[in-house]
Amino acid sequence: MKLALIGFGQAGGKIVDEFLAYDDAVDGGFVEAAIAVNSATTDLKGLEHVPQQNRVLIGQARVKGHGVGADNELGATVTEEDIDEIQGAIDRIQVHEIDAFLIVAGMGGGTGSGGAPVLAKHLQRIYTEPVYGLGILPGTDEGGIYTLNAARSFQTFVREVDNLLVFDNDVWRSAGESVEGGYDRINKEIVERFGLLFAAGEVGHGDHVAESVVDSSEIINTLEDGISTIGYARETVDTSGGLLSSFRGEEEFDEGAAVNRLTSLVRKATLGRLTLPCDVSSADRGLVVATGPPEHLNRKGVERGRQWLEDETGSMEIRGGDYPRTGQDEVGAIVLLSGVTDVPRVDQLQQVAIEAQETTETVRANAQEEFSSLVDTGGELDALF
Repeated sequence: MKLALIGFGQAGGKIVDEFLAYDDAVDGGFVEAAIAVNSATTDLKGLEHVPQQNRVLIGQARVKGHGVGADNELGATVTEEDIDEIQGAIDRIQVHEIDAFLIVAGMGGGTGSGGAPVLAKHLQRIYTEPVYGLGILPGTDEGGIYTLNAARSFQTFVREVDNLLVFDNDVWRSAGESVEGGYDRINKEIVERFGLLFAAGEVGHGDHVAESVVDSSEIINTLEDGISTIGYARETVDTSGGLLSSFRGEEEFDEGAAVNRLTSLVRKATLGRLTLPCDVSSADRGLVVATGPPEHLNRKGVERGRQWLEDETGSMEIRGGDYPRTGQDEVGAIVLLSGVTDVPRVDQLQQVAIEAQETTETVRANAQEEFSSLVDTGGELDALF
């Protein structure tokens, strides 16, 4: 699947930067173009892989390159004002070569949280290609303002995109980990999961062709609308083959073991740690992709895994396929669940945000009243003017 990636804000830019490195490392071929948009000069300068001409600084007239300070209303405003600057970078993309746009943003900050939904709305108005979002939820310990930002951004972003893929930082944080080290690791987790999904079906010269190809239409049909989450599980396999098989006198590959392995991996991916935890049975659509050495993948294993997911979700729209990766020693299963509706984290996020908003309004009202009382001299002192 060929994507135009647009990283919005600090987190979005870093993740798109990581996507470019990953796409190059695995020779995935799914990144057709990449753009980074930010209101902070420092964040844009810190990127390593996004081309210089594709780094767009917005809001200079208002914030002078210093960012919007977690004010996502200001983030939305400067995006609207400078949308032509972003469009200028998009105009350099060969849009006829892409299958979809993917806007990546952290939802707790200011620039990405406010600007990503504005850009999504703009792209939907101009292009016929699907516009997807990849939203990163902040951890619950990151503070009330970030939770409030995320809830408001989520509510807007999901409305403006064709599908919102979600990654919840709260689920992936490790105890005792430094903030910087934690985010670097999390970004790699994000990129591996979503990167494998989008790279499936991209066949280069000399690549092994899948038994059951996952092309862009399979992914697009799965990402029809709503919210999506991804599960991933993998297992190391013996790819040495020759010596052990000769010693045992076994000439044929154990197909039964391969089928059982793939079925087990699909279950682990679905019931293990999803990018956004949810009740699996609430998914409306799904996609199973088996990855790994071609000799360890087979149609029967994929079909068994697909049937199991169909039973688990109760959905008739579960697709499946494989993504052969020569030279790898791991077999994996990617499970995309789309149109999920039973998501406790989103319910919690919205409830905490409502409480934070009420608290903020009360604090502001009290602060104004206390300030007025502080400077009120009862008319006994005249101001200068």
